Amino acid sequence: MLIVLDVGNSTTVIGIYDMIETKLLHHWRITSLRHTSDEIGLLLTSLVKSADISSQDINAAIMSSVVPALDSPIIDAVKDYFNVDCMKVSIELDLGIEVKYSAPKEVGADRLVNSVAAVSKYGIGKPVIVIDYGTAITFDVISKDGAYIGGVICPGLMTSIEALFGKTAKLPQVALEAPSSVIAKSTIEAIQSGVLYGNAGMTDRIVSMIKDELGTTDCRVIATGGHSSLMSRYTETIHEVSPWLTLEGLRIIYERNA
Repeated sequence: MLIVLDVGNSTTVIGIYDMIETKLLHHWRITSLRHTSDEIGLLLTSLVKSADISSQDINAAIMSSVVPALDSPIIDAVKDYFNVDCMKVSIELDLGIEVKYSAPKEVGADRLVNSVAAVSKYGIGKPVIVIDYGTAITFDVISKDGAYIGGVICPGLMTSIEALFGKTAKLPQVALEAPSSVIAKSTIEAIQSGVLYGNAGMTDRIVSMIKDELGTTDCRVIATGGHSSLMSRYTETIHEVSPWLTLEGLRIIYERNA
């Protein structure tokens, strides 16, 4: 079995694949906190055990990471607790797609992984826009011939709320949920309205501008990440939500490079 780990700034998403059936058996989302390799190893083995899977059944591993401080502890934990070398996603691997970026090494590993999964899942012939709603909101564009050509990075939903809370003395920290109306009747609802509906409008505007630059309206728009299901309710441009797209991309890259 293959364990896949997508290490983000706020959360780490973990999955286990049956490599014979290429099936995602289990998945978890945990907070990306700095831990020792032993702490990470104990956490991973506990998750695996909770899925009624033996640690001895894990014989492969791959990770993508945008948190360098966690890379070595995770790689060491996988080696020490599963006796497996953990592959790490980078531009040097065979991704199966062309990366048309002025500085390819600057592209976040998660963005490359999402693009690989999008090409595999949706094919070529029309452009694909992948929107990942995480700590940052990223828009990644894959051309109609399956090449990664760039994208956009914006503050994430919770990042926006935390910035308001941290920089404005009288504003409260609020939950990320839709208010009863756009015209809010309280400060909490006003923040919720601004963050949710504001980011929905931003999503639609950026997608429209990307389509204009591509010279076509025939694009597939896919949302992933922790807030993708929520945001898809309020945008007009998202065609499909694929919450585990990154995990699928990790599996594909592992198979290409194992």
